[in-house]
Amino acid sequence: LVGSEICIRDRGDTVIVKEWKKFRRYKDGAAYYGFSQSIFERLAKDAGAIYKVNKVVLVNCEIFEKYLEGFRLDGYN
Repeated sequence: LVGSEICIRDRGDTVIVKEWKKFRRYKDGAAYYGFSQSIFERLAKDAGAIYKVNKVVLVNCEIFEKYLEGFRLDGYN
């Protein structure tokens, strides 16, 4: 694995490798985080993590992940 990739084991022996990127488009970000695209778009907007370059909309995943940490429930492992 390269330093920018994470390794996830599913229920079997399959290894899923996902590349971590600072900026993602809505569709890619939703798939990466396991949300529907509409939920990911809403959360990214709420996080203030949206960048628009010409007609391309990008989500800053560093900002998004900091925002996502706010939903953490204490006492769950």
